[in-house]
Amino acid sequence: MRPQIIFDLPVKFKTIIRPAKAFVLLLTVLSPLAGQRSQTSGYRVTPVTGESWIKHNQRTFDTSAMGRTWSLGPAPPAPGQSLPPYTPALSADFEHLSFTLKGEDIYRLVCRGCHQEAGQGAPPEIKSLINPVRATSVQLIMDRMKERGMDMSTSDAAVLAKQANESVIHRLHEGGKNMPPFHQLTEAEIRSLFPYLKVLAGVPGAEKGQVPVMESTSFHIGELIVKSTCHSCHDAVGRNPTPEEIFNGAIPPLSSLTKRTSLLEFTRKVVQGAPILMGSPPELYRGKMSVFYYLTPDEAASAYMYLLFYPPQE
Repeated sequence: MRPQIIFDLPVKFKTIIRPAKAFVLLLTVLSPLAGQRSQTSGYRVTPVTGESWIKHNQRTFDTSAMGRTWSLGPAPPAPGQSLPPYTPALSADFEHLSFTLKGEDIYRLVCRGCHQEAGQGAPPEIKSLINPVRATSVQLIMDRMKERGMDMSTSDAAVLAKQANESVIHRLHEGGKNMPPFHQLTEAEIRSLFPYLKVLAGVPGAEKGQVPVMESTSFHIGELIVKSTCHSCHDAVGRNPTPEEIFNGAIPPLSSLTKRTSLLEFTRKVVQGAPILMGSPPELYRGKMSVFYYLTPDEAASAYMYLLFYPPQE
C-alpha cells in the first residue's frame, strides 16, 4: 500500500487560502511537475479550449444529462453550524504521481460522467453503449439471428462485427451529434478501454481480452477528466460569475476554477461535494453540480493541477 499524507490544514487556512495564496503554495509544492509536461510515446498534453459541449449543442445544464452522475453534494450546514473538516488522503508522492490505468479506470475518467456506471447512458439524449458494443461480437450477432429464426454464416457475421467495431472506434475518436470527440485519448488508451466496454456489454470472453495496464502522468489524467467530463458543462474561458449569477444558472468557466478555489476546496467539491455561495446576499446552497464520487482525491487533484499548469484557452 502506498504511504499516504493527510492534508489537514488549520481551520483559518482552509477558509482563507484563496487564489493568489493557493497559486503560490501550489507552485512551491508542485514545481517539480514542470518537467512532466511531455508524455510518453510522443503524446503531448494540451489545454482545454472552446465552449462547453452543452452550449455547443445549444442546451442548458437543466435540460441536458451530459456530465451528470445524478449524485448531489451535502446540504448546507444549519445556522450556527459549520462544515465538517475535510482531509483528503493524497499520495505522498502525488507531485510526481504516475497512474497505472486499466480499461475500467479509463471508463471512469472519460465515459462514466455521461454513460453512468453500467454503460446504460441517459436515454434518449445519451444512448446506451451496450447494443453498439454487442454488435462487435461475431458470437452475439449469430445468436441474435438464430433467435429470429435466421441462419448466418460465421464469415458474414464477421463482416458485420468488423463494421460495428470500426463504428465504435470512430465514435471514440470523432464523437457524434451528442457526443464530443475524444482526441485526448491515446491509441493505447482506446485499446485498453474497448475490451472493458465489451465487459459491460456482456460480450463472451471479454474478460480474457483485457489489455495490459498502462501508465500515464498526473497531467494527462487531469486532462482526461477535464476534457471528458468537466468541459461538458463548463466553458474553457469566460468571465467569473457573481454569486447572484450562479444562483440564476451561470456556470463558472474552467479558467476561473483555480482562482475561485484552493486545491483542497476543489478536491472536496469534486469527490465529496460542498455547498457553495449563491444569491444576493450570498448564502450557502447545496448547488447543482454532480459529485464525482468515483474519482479518487489524487485524480481530482490532477484535474486541478492540469488547469493550473495548462490554463484553458479560447
